[in-house]
Amino acid sequence: MVNLTLAIPDDMKKEMDKFPEMNWSEIARASIKKRLELLKKFREFTKDSEMTMEDAIRLGREVNKGRFEKLKKQGLI
Repeated sequence: MVNLTLAIPDDMKKEMDKFPEMNWSEIARASIKKRLELLKKFREFTKDSEMTMEDAIRLGREVNKGRFEKLKKQGLI
């Protein structure tokens, strides 16, 4: 097994120290594994896509604009 060193903020470390029963290495491993699985699924889902990064950014902005306008109409912002 390979070792991986992480840098975390001091305040996070202090919070972690309040739970000495936790195996933080295992929690980090599980989190990384879950993210890798998600990335693999995303890559498989998009492998045949012809959408460019610019297309994706434009589409994302349009979606966000629609959400903003909907929230505004509802008086939430």
